[in-house]
Amino acid sequence: MRIHELAEISAWDWPPDAAADILAVLEDQSSPSSDRELAAELAGDLIVLNDQLAEALLRILQDENESRFLRGQAAISFGAALEEADIEGYTEREDPAVSGALLEEAKDVLKEVFQDRGAPKEVRRRALEASVRAFAPWHTAAIRAAYNNADPEWNLTAVFCMRFVRGFDREVVEALDSEDPGVLYQAVLAAGEQMVPGAWFRVRAMVIAAAEGRPILPDDPEGEWSLLMAAMHAVAVIRPHEATRILGWFTESEDQELANAAYEAMEIAHGLAADGEDPWGEEPTWH
Repeated sequence: MRIHELAEISAWDWPPDAAADILAVLEDQSSPSSDRELAAELAGDLIVLNDQLAEALLRILQDENESRFLRGQAAISFGAALEEADIEGYTEREDPAVSGALLEEAKDVLKEVFQDRGAPKEVRRRALEASVRAFAPWHTAAIRAAYNNADPEWNLTAVFCMRFVRGFDREVVEALDSEDPGVLYQAVLAAGEQMVPGAWFRVRAMVIAAAEGRPILPDDPEGEWSLLMAAMHAVAVIRPHEATRILGWFTESEDQELANAAYEAMEIAHGLAADGEDPWGEEPTWH
């Protein structure tokens, strides 16, 4: 199956030889660069990722003759496998996507690439963004340095990484006032993932504004939906007992997808309620 055909269907529907097809394009230096970059992206899916694909990605990542975009994508494609191993542990699965030894090698290579000041910025940023999926002590200083960097691209990378590494509550709250839509979105995601208490009033204001029909991202209408979904999740996990009343505004929306998202966020809030009371136990007041 052609690489573009794979990209157009769900990974669950890929044929058994998908990994071989992806590998063939990935290793064929005569293939168009866009095809190889797509192959590197698809290779990171846990449905197909295996040691052979991981080894090919590592070779590309370390090859200075490859384009910075392909090397950067090769780095990012380790993210899911690193996160899986960090959550599951190497011994808890009979058949992990990538062997433990190879993932340890990947961690070392990602660190080396990030610390290589001579490597392209694109590659170094992606190496850090992938590496933080499995925490190591050096990440904290690396993220802090990226956040304090005057370069806005490094700032964006830093806030992205705060989703996966604890200890940056102050920076996350600060980033919620960013005028950069990308940084703002990553800050809301980080606020939710890390359950940052200080982010409550900001994410709550976003959800209320959307409920009242006011734009929460006036200069980027296309990003409005993603930002609202992230804010709804953040509201649900930061103060689950207060979230139900706020999220309830959306449950009768004519937009069924939005209503379903609200119910899903309310379900999360219900599960996180710490004192044993059912946050759905009382009839909510929406206004």
